[in-house]
Amino acid sequence: MVIKTATFVKSSGKWQDCPEPTIPEYAFIGRSNVGKSSLINAMMNHKDLAKTSGTPGKTQLINHFLVNENWYLTDLPGYGYAKVSKSIRKDFEKLITNYILNRKNLVNLFVLVDSRHKPQVIDLEFIQWCGESGVPFSIVFTKVDKLKPNIAIKNVEDYKAELHKTWEDLPELYVTSAEKKTGGDEILSFIQKTNEFLANNNVSFDE
Repeated sequence: MVIKTATFVKSSGKWQDCPEPTIPEYAFIGRSNVGKSSLINAMMNHKDLAKTSGTPGKTQLINHFLVNENWYLTDLPGYGYAKVSKSIRKDFEKLITNYILNRKNLVNLFVLVDSRHKPQVIDLEFIQWCGESGVPFSIVFTKVDKLKPNIAIKNVEDYKAELHKTWEDLPELYVTSAEKKTGGDEILSFIQKTNEFLANNNVSFDE
């Protein structure tokens, strides 16, 4: 997929305020500081589209971007950031879950996981929740450029082994580096093929 245009549409404090759900939407989520904004910017060839920050928990709203005039890319708040108050954390969780469960044009959720770490309970729990809730999702490993190739491969394999304890079949997996701009093309290819399938089958979201 060639990115011709990628423009910010709006930030929403609740899912009901999101743009009209008339076109396919793909959302990105992960723990705070997983490298979500950097990956989005690398994929869109736009260094300042999604706001990056050294401060985890910076994304606190649902941010919509219109890509190529025909699909939405959605940047969701990070989950599991401990250095905010419990009430704010609950608000984040409510915002995220309500959006994921109610947004009828959400075609796929990309769950970002930091490849530098062993499987984290919070990630595994979120993935399990997605499965139990019937949410279509993929797993995206980030920051592989920060590791030696053999260690990155081992960490991904460890993660797959952990998931296989409760999952018979795993969702699509992507291994990415925003720094080296690797893996993003595979995600965009998936989005393009999915959009073509939806268009060819006259799938409508505004019914």
